[in-house]
Amino acid sequence: MTKPVIVDISIMVKNELKIAYYQQPIAWEDPAANYEMVERAFEPVAAEADILIVPETFTTGFSDNMAAMAEAPEGETLQYARRLARQFDVLFVGTWVVKTEQGVFNRLHWVQPDGHYGFYDKAHTFRMSSEASQLQRGTQRALFQWRGWRIKPAVCYDLRFPAWLRNTNPLSYDLMIFCANWPGSRWEAWETLLKARAIENESYVVGVNRCGTDGVGIPYKGGSMAVDFKGTALSRCLPEKGEVQLATLYRDELERFREKWSFYIDFDKFDIKQD
Repeated sequence: MTKPVIVDISIMVKNELKIAYYQQPIAWEDPAANYEMVERAFEPVAAEADILIVPETFTTGFSDNMAAMAEAPEGETLQYARRLARQFDVLFVGTWVVKTEQGVFNRLHWVQPDGHYGFYDKAHTFRMSSEASQLQRGTQRALFQWRGWRIKPAVCYDLRFPAWLRNTNPLSYDLMIFCANWPGSRWEAWETLLKARAIENESYVVGVNRCGTDGVGIPYKGGSMAVDFKGTALSRCLPEKGEVQLATLYRDELERFREKWSFYIDFDKFDIKQD
């Protein structure tokens, strides 16, 4: 598999990074309805944001038909994401399923206003569903930059694997973004693990989950939130409600905390290094 190109898309170093994230009640296997839903949800707040984030498989839901509905790498959804990124002058982050020469992947994309993009293929496909049999596992970690912030992308089930997500010494990222379809029956684990990943990596974390009930009757509570490096929720969506929330992340606060509490210096030497 070809390693993704990590595009340096920073345009300026910002102390305040503003995130808008949508806890979306995904329309089942209906990309057109989801395109309209997402654009309508973000339109009132997009002017305030640097990054817009949607859940995992935001165009279809987490379906047994994901492989059949896979798009070309530069298909309709990428063109939609490019349009929103350009229209609102933001980075657009979300996952959808793509079919490549190497196989079918649940691919997280980050798309910038000038149309350039990068991607991360979900490494931990969920074996308790059909995802693991339908889709290929990604094999490469990814890091990228936006407006001076170093960002680590991850998808849903990846949240349970701290070694895969481990920050390094010296620290390699400032913000971790999770796009997810995490069922309501495991909501407590979702919230606990988001906070744990933030604390152990001395990083901001934003986890964006869907809400509503999918086409096979699985309910999703949501629990989307932005968490600081101490594990404190900065903002969160109401349970089971489709809504957009905003969070402002502060680089100077992060740097002061890391300087005073430099836990990363004592990271174990066998920790996995970033590629």
